[in-house]
Amino acid sequence: MNKIAASDDLGLTLQAGLVTKTLVGLFGFDRFRLAVSADGCTFFDGLSVDNANGIVDQPQLPRFKAYTKHDNYVGVGTWTKIGLNSSDYNVQGVFDAGIYLFTVPVDGTYLFGATLLFKVNSSTSARMRGRLVLNGATEIRGTYGEISGAHVSEATALGLQTMVPLTAGDTVELQGYFRAQDGYFAADYTSFWGCKIG
Repeated sequence: MNKIAASDDLGLTLQAGLVTKTLVGLFGFDRFRLAVSADGCTFFDGLSVDNANGIVDQPQLPRFKAYTKHDNYVGVGTWTKIGLNSSDYNVQGVFDAGIYLFTVPVDGTYLFGATLLFKVNSSTSARMRGRLVLNGATEIRGTYGEISGAHVSEATALGLQTMVPLTAGDTVELQGYFRAQDGYFAADYTSFWGCKIG
């Protein structure tokens, strides 16, 4: 099989009830692609392979990276959801920057990470903690951490990372906490990210 121009089509079309549900091949360009459709009109690339280097891409893979545009004040002794009100990317719209919440779009295994950057309010004797919380109530195992040594404003950071199986509709949020003294989680560098990996 051969096609003349990169913009031509060459591949297989799989249909159900005479409606095209899947395209496999070189459709519209020279990258190999696997695309699916619910209605035969709008197609989503589930998989594509760059013909110049063999790199595989999953364009629709749920993933996000959110951060806060303002310093988040947190008092002593209270777990508080961090106001992550902006995102660097947000494929599938899985992160809601209005309520600072990731919502699981499909069942699977997800990888998450977060960075909390300390900013002083009244004292560098503050001790910051962080965690990820499932469905607003349950701490996700492996995500709790604290920096218990001396803090330096806008330099001391706490990193969190874990992998967890989740069900569609579950939510995950980043929470921060201070003991000893209050403080801020700093703008621009306090962030939360995640992606589906299985």
